[in-house]
Amino acid sequence: MPKFVVKKDACIGCGLCAGVAEAVFTIGSDGLAEAINPDELDPSLVPAAEDALEQCPVKAIEKED
Repeated sequence: MPKFVVKKDACIGCGLCAGVAEAVFTIGSDGLAEAINPDELDPSLVPAAEDALEQCPVKAIEKED
């Protein structure tokens, strides 16, 4: 199962990923995106996570296989 992670040093906190994949990403207390539960991603959420990865304007999301 792939794992999606946010590179905090690249994230600008725009919230697009949380809007596209609200069950996968959220905006943390630091104002930056983070994966909600990256080690237990439901397979049905992978397409939404991939959409968020593709749409991130600063390419701050990585997919680890």
